Formats: sequence, structure tokens, C-alpha cells
Amino acid sequence: MTTTAEIISIGDELLYGQTLDTNAHWISHKLDEYNIKVFQRTTIGDDADQILNAFATAAERVDIVLITGGLGPTKDDLTKSLLAEYFGVGMVRHEEVLRDITLLFAKASREVTALNAQQADLPANCQKITNPVGTAPGMWFYENNTVFVAMPGVPYEMKSIMTQGILPKLHEMFSKGVLHHHIIKTIGITESSLSDLIEDWEVNLPNHIKLAYLPTKGQVKLRMTGSGDNLNTLKQEIDALKMAIMPKIAKYVYGFGTDSLEGVIGQLLNNNNLTLATAESCTGGYLAHMITSVPGSSRYFKGSVIAYSNEVKITQLGVSTEDLKQQGAVSEEVAKAMAEGVRKELNADIAIATTGIAGPDGGTAEKPVGTVWIAYSDKHKTLAKKFNFSRDRTFIVHWSALAALNMIRLNVGVK
Repeated sequence: MTTTAEIISIGDELLYGQTLDTNAHWISHKLDEYNIKVFQRTTIGDDADQILNAFATAAERVDIVLITGGLGPTKDDLTKSLLAEYFGVGMVRHEEVLRDITLLFAKASREVTALNAQQADLPANCQKITNPVGTAPGMWFYENNTVFVAMPGVPYEMKSIMTQGILPKLHEMFSKGVLHHHIIKTIGITESSLSDLIEDWEVNLPNHIKLAYLPTKGQVKLRMTGSGDNLNTLKQEIDALKMAIMPKIAKYVYGFGTDSLEGVIGQLLNNNNLTLATAESCTGGYLAHMITSVPGSSRYFKGSVIAYSNEVKITQLGVSTEDLKQQGAVSEEVAKAMAEGVRKELNADIAIATTGIAGPDGGTAEKPVGTVWIAYSDKHKTLAKKFNFSRDRTFIVHWSALAALNMIRLNVGVK
């Protein structure tokens, strides 16, 4: 039977959008490593009735309730007192916690006030979990076969308590088998088309291995998740399934796990001893930024010409004024000329060029916003492809850069 958990994040600032709830994301990731399934994540404000209702509701549906926020010393911090009310217990002062607070304040040359000292008062039925980096300790409750854990909302305090005090206890109490994820990253194919392509393979997956489609930013990730008793056995099963489907999807697969497209391209260029240059119009340097975000990119990246104006296209890249006049800046001819020009100008082995209409203005019936030409050039050939992207300017720029990187992959790495 799967162990389930709910994460309850408390604080008006989370609902107002003033603070991003990174805690829930981090906790979910950690619980996944322990094969504990997050059933729900709940965010609520500093309202006593809503908090008590959230405690009661969560206790009915999960094995573990993890609470962050509301443990400070001020009047808007309600979590501790409401946990005592929920369990029907009083508060007990923990002298050990008070000593920890006193020592922490002494290091900062501060005195412990009566308000600060109240943080040593904890619900009578809880087990104190030491906070090595803050004043509010964590609290562990086990009532009616459900674990409740309360932690500060400050991320570095929560992570310290969770790592040192909570996860080991959860592992000891709920260790039930292992979970293994494997991610295949694809580009150049839509989610629906990918689903159609691998349908036969997907429907024959064993029951203990699930497949999820995770589309994001012009890419689709396939996540295989296996559950069982032995990690090595799971890994071998999933590797075999991956090898079985790869012949069908290989031309779309650029990496696995934590691979990034720009990182894979860098490795590809390094392995083939190739240098790269870019000429960018509509992407405005974003493509070069992605390339140079990879450590060691100076080994293969020569540089970029940001040819945003026609004048720069002509003077720096040798684009024909006649092509610009007859075909327009967003055209196959101009994209090819930009790629060839920057390759020669920067003495690179290969080059990529982007020119398009990122909007929101500048589109026509013939060339609407989102029309982008991307060209690839090496010593053997120069080719270009037209794309029609939609949505907003930021999306068009980002997807254009991804398409440009993928064009390098298709011409250098895919055989």
C-alpha cells in the first residue's frame, strides 16, 4: 500500500503572491525519493478556522501531514497554538529549546524577550525536533495513525529540520519499497504525435511502471516511473523498455534525466571538434545566451553577431540589399546569407542564424507575427527552415532559440 502525504503551506503572503512557495516543491521532491506519494498540496492564509479545517481534512485522507509556516513569535503565527487546540492539549515549556534560543541570541549579542521565550512552549503531545539554524523547533505528532509534522516557513530552516530530523524518521516508519524515475527528453514533436507514435509500446508497459507526458517550452518529456522492492531490478527493467522504444523516437530524443538541449549541443560540438557562430535578429542574443550558459562553452563557441537592423545584416554579414528589398528580412534567402556570413566572418565550422517577426507588431497577412526563418551553414551545405510560432513575444524568442539548437543537433548529431 502506498504511503501518502499532504503538504500544508500556511501564510497570507503565499496567497497574496508576495512569497513563492518553494518549500512545497522541495518537500515533494524529497518525499518522492522515499517513495512517499504527495496526495495534495494545500495553501491557506492565516485564518484559524481554515487552518483547523485543513488539519482535519488532511488527517482523513493521508498518512503524513507536513505543515510549513506560522511558527514565529508574533500574533499572526497561529500554527502552534492551533495544533494544540486541534489535538486538545495544553502547552509545555521545553527548557532545552529555551537554552538553544538563548545561545543563538547570545551569539548575535541579543537578549531573549518574553515573546522569544514563548517559542520554547510546545503542544504537550508533540516530540520536539531540533532546529539547528533557527529559534522555532520542528514538531512531530503521531495521533490516530497519522503523522503530523510542523516546521518553520523559512526555507533554510525547513530544509535543515526536514533533512536532519524528519526524513530519517519517515524512512524508518514508512519504508515500503523503492521508486525510480527515468526521463526521456524530446524536441521537434508534439505531445499528441508522440503519443500516437509510441501507443503500442505504452499500452504494453507492466502495471508497476507508469508513463507520464510532460510538455514544456517546446519540448516533451517522457517520464517512466517504476515502483518495486529492488532498485537495481527497476533500473534494469526501465533501461530495457527505453532501449525497446528508442528506434522509433531516436530522431526526436536529445537527452535524458537532467540533460539540457544547450548542454547536449555543447557536448556534441566538443566531441566532433567543431566551432559554432550565431547570427541573430529576432532572438536578439538569447540564442548566444543559452549557448554560453554552459560551462566550457568557450571551447566551441566563437561568438555572435546581433544583426537586428538591416544595416548590420548588410555591413557585418554581407546580406544582399537586393534580397532584403525583394524578399524581406524575414526570408529564406536572408537567413541563409546571415548564416554563411557569420560563419565566414568569425571563422567557425558551423553557424546558425535566426530572423523573424517576434511581435507584437510587424506582422502581415503573408508573414504574420511568429513567422521565423532559421538557417544552418557548414562547409558542405547551407539550408533553412520556416517556422510559424504563436503566442507572445517571449514565447517566440524562446522557441526560436530551441529550434535553432535543434537544427544543429539534426545536422551534426543525428545520423
